[in-house]
Amino acid sequence: MQDDTRRGLYNTPKEIAEAVVFALPAILFLVCFLLIPIVGTFVSSFYRDVSYLPREFIFFENFRRIATDSTYWRSVYFTVLFVACSVAIEMVIGIIFSLIMHEAFPGRGILRGIILVPWAIPVAVSARVWELIYNFHYGLANYIVTALGIAGSPINWFGNSVGAFFALVITDVWKTAPFVAIIILTGLQAIPEDLYAQAKVDGTQFMQRFWKITLPLLKPVIVVALLFRTIDALRVFDLVYVLTKGGPGGSTTSVSLYAFKTFVAGDFGYGSAISVTLFIIAWLFSILYIKSSRFLEEVK
Repeated sequence: MQDDTRRGLYNTPKEIAEAVVFALPAILFLVCFLLIPIVGTFVSSFYRDVSYLPREFIFFENFRRIATDSTYWRSVYFTVLFVACSVAIEMVIGIIFSLIMHEAFPGRGILRGIILVPWAIPVAVSARVWELIYNFHYGLANYIVTALGIAGSPINWFGNSVGAFFALVITDVWKTAPFVAIIILTGLQAIPEDLYAQAKVDGTQFMQRFWKITLPLLKPVIVVALLFRTIDALRVFDLVYVLTKGGPGGSTTSVSLYAFKTFVAGDFGYGSAISVTLFIIAWLFSILYIKSSRFLEEVK
């Protein structure tokens, strides 16, 4: 028994070599498609890399330019506000959907499949569908608001910054709330049913059980869902590109879209610097979630 324990703790060179061989394809994939592009972006951010000029090392000059770029800071404002609104709504809807899917009732499997449909559709496709829904002349959204008397005439949803912003938020919530629901559902299924049975015996109501049992035990899962959705929402690009192109007047230009436009303009060094700042923002959000929720203590 002691030999088996020691063998489990201290692998032989042959076992280590076998593990490396099996892990090598995944390692090569991560290096080629993750590590090298990240390092290349960081390196390029220190250069004046413009298509019509010689490449020149300028150290932090691109980041100094960012500090005084009002268009960049406007894109940061939009991106952070978009993340705050969309992720908050997705978490609420995701929790509600997960609680419904967790209950046992006829047709639960069908309901789970229906809820997953929006998440399975590619972002560009769903954005195109919602573009038709928001259409000024024949869109379903204008038909509903005029039929219900909410508006006396069709609304130009993308004609002002407020309408365009909430149109993007609604589309993103429809697309990704099912993803949050599935993650939280896995956490719900891990909670022992004995806890709920004992709580019912004690005469607690549904909301009491939710606040005292469900929510505290779901805390690590909620943090994971928040982390994934925040990082994904921070780099929003295709949704904005299809629906608004960053308009009207650049009010819905995300950081990713601004970096893309900079690359298209041929300023690769400055575009790389913008991408680096987005990476740093995502990293800061990740640290904030983990620290504020004491996630590390929960999983020990």
